[in-house]
Amino acid sequence: MASNYTNLGVQLMTTGEKAGTWGTLTNTNWNIIEQIAGGYVSQALTDNGTLTLTKNDGTTGATLATRIWKLTGTLSAGNSVITVPDSIESWWLVNNAEGGSTYTVTVKTVSGTGVAWAAGETGYKLLYTDGTNVIDAGFATLTGSETFTNKTLTSPIIGTSILDTGSNELFKLTATSSATNEFTVANAPNSSGPTLSSTGSSDSNIDININPAGTGVLKSGSAAVRIAGTETIFVPAQAMFGTTTNGADAQAVETTAIRPELKVLDFDASTNEYAQFSVAMPKSWNLGTVTYQVFWSPSNTNTDGCIFALQGLSCTEGDTADAVFGTAVEVEDDGIGTIEDVQMSAVSGAVTIAGSPADNDYTFFQLFRNAADGSDDFTGDARVMGIKLFYTTDAANDA
Repeated sequence: MASNYTNLGVQLMTTGEKAGTWGTLTNTNWNIIEQIAGGYVSQALTDNGTLTLTKNDGTTGATLATRIWKLTGTLSAGNSVITVPDSIESWWLVNNAEGGSTYTVTVKTVSGTGVAWAAGETGYKLLYTDGTNVIDAGFATLTGSETFTNKTLTSPIIGTSILDTGSNELFKLTATSSATNEFTVANAPNSSGPTLSSTGSSDSNIDININPAGTGVLKSGSAAVRIAGTETIFVPAQAMFGTTTNGADAQAVETTAIRPELKVLDFDASTNEYAQFSVAMPKSWNLGTVTYQVFWSPSNTNTDGCIFALQGLSCTEGDTADAVFGTAVEVEDDGIGTIEDVQMSAVSGAVTIAGSPADNDYTFFQLFRNAADGSDDFTGDARVMGIKLFYTTDAANDA
């Protein structure tokens, strides 16, 4: 019986055949087997056509019977297809080193389906054939786009971003040298929410900073999230009263009938006059300094400067109200030159509240015009319509 060959070209000799040549033929078989086990071959692609791989019976050198392929050349006319016989069962590590054209490279069986590198894609694929089709066994490469399923990544180092399935940036990551603080994310069982925490190796108190871009706001759903920071309270003149001693006069100024009237406190041009109001400050107040802005209207057309001043005193339950206000802080504003016009001063400097403020305190404020100051040379009454009080919070609510 004559010898025959395997699907990859190894010669199967019959007993008694090939007398005197078994040594040579056996060595050739071993070389073919070594090639199949781990051989390397450089294979040029067919431009705009099909390259049909076949076995070499009894000789080495067949790409089909080599474990590692390097596909070479540059496609300039069309896609390239490599076919292997339908009947074989084998696998290959294939490096598509084609010059990066706009054409695809496909490895398939003659009659079945196969695996393709997309236009311009290069790199490695691990392929096998089951005797019907060529299949991608899945092979992670340094340059390829890979999908990992049910894999555990322990402390992976990620470069500059994480992309979504459309290759769009989902997260951008920046590195801080000698960083010690980070996020810790914890999931949760039913009826509990997951947790995002700020943690670190040495700090005990660590903020979480969220910075919307430009004029963007932080939202929960469609509603803006309140962020601790500067808040305001507007105190109209109607909520103030002239003090018993040297009190400012409460007045109503009619502009034109059935038009806005000015409910004001008139502060004299020649004598220091005072008005007071009180606020139970929000618990979210950080107990620090406050600033203020005066809303007023001139009683004449003079354009000289008018000096206002504000001072405060905070009282805890059981404290006497018979105590001294804190240091007054002034703000100056020039007359606008037109009677009944609305004016707004600049925001003042920091006003320190006397009395060691604490949560739930009752806070007294005193506003006055410092007419005794030589720089206060506005000649008319300063008609105060109210003040805007600015304070800083350190909590998201007053609970």
